Amino acid sequence: MKSILLLTLTLLGTITASTAPAQTSDTTKTRRPYDFVDTVVGKPIQQVLTFYGFVDSYYGYDFKNNDTQNRPGFLYSHARQNEFTVNQGLLGLRYDDGKVRGAFGIHAGSYVSANYAAEDQVFKHLYEAYAGFRPLEKAWLDVGVFGSHIGFESAISKDNWTLTRSIMAENSPYYESGARFTYELDPKLTLTGLVLNGWQNMREYNQAKALATQIQWKPTARLLINSSTFYGNEQPTDSVRRRRYFHDFYVSYAATDRLSLALVFDVGKQQAARLAGDNGEKYDTWHTGAAFVRYKLADQWTTALRGEYYKAERGVIISSYAPTVGTPDSFVRGGSLGLDYAPSGNVLFRVEGRVLNAKEKVFQHKDGQPSDSYGNVTSSIAISF
Repeated sequence: MKSILLLTLTLLGTITASTAPAQTSDTTKTRRPYDFVDTVVGKPIQQVLTFYGFVDSYYGYDFKNNDTQNRPGFLYSHARQNEFTVNQGLLGLRYDDGKVRGAFGIHAGSYVSANYAAEDQVFKHLYEAYAGFRPLEKAWLDVGVFGSHIGFESAISKDNWTLTRSIMAENSPYYESGARFTYELDPKLTLTGLVLNGWQNMREYNQAKALATQIQWKPTARLLINSSTFYGNEQPTDSVRRRRYFHDFYVSYAATDRLSLALVFDVGKQQAARLAGDNGEKYDTWHTGAAFVRYKLADQWTTALRGEYYKAERGVIISSYAPTVGTPDSFVRGGSLGLDYAPSGNVLFRVEGRVLNAKEKVFQHKDGQPSDSYGNVTSSIAISF
């Protein structure tokens, strides 16, 4: 890991020394393109190499915490409380000359520790690592590790409307490994097909591959509609086969220059363990929804409100990927309210309060007694370059 980090920093230093910076955007700082000569046709080719970085430092506090720094086990982002720490520190390189592209990024932090715990040590600090090319004029084929095609929220907190993630985002993939084919049918409609190792895992656990799709339609500049699917067997080779079907749908709408709205709904089904005497296949089903309202108060100030719920038969996914017979159903609902301050284009200060309420007493309080309610406050300073 030290060797990878040293190599990355050396490359970044080389780029910085040999190129002049261009204008900074929200996500990356683009370096001046290199101009090469194509020896076959004798025409100049523009190759663009960019580097990017992101640091999200935070402090959170859980009310009536049970004397531990860990937040509830189904929360992976900003997963520590009463501790000054880093959710995600990220450095990466991207290359795109219009015909060939690739990326390599590494990260560390409490998000990585919680969400990549099952990954091999060699892979767990990879944020992205893929290579791709254009097989057709309007298509890309990428192979490697990349961000998930599922969900309204991503691993990069500054890109999300709220500081903390919804329960649905925390319990669906943030990253994927496999092959991704993207085709731009027209400027408003993009289609994607994927063959994956599985549901948020870099290494394969069985001999089966998962299949997935994504449709993104932007009929107007203010409206975006997304439909993403997943199908696969998510059990190791020596375990009982459990097919999983999943669909993610969301729509976001910029009602005015200040007001934006979003609705998200996910539903999934997974083959369940059978009771003695059962005939036919049975499935554990989960469904989850969230509504977001974001309002720009002033040039540097924004507020966001979220309401959400998560309901899962026998706690499938949220409590266990393979729940046992007799496990009770899970139902959690809640809301959050946040305030953002952006003193400059690449710095964001955020504070958010959140409450959750569960059907069962799944939250541990300081007095040692379980409770059906949970509350926290989280603050963050994030910088991107």
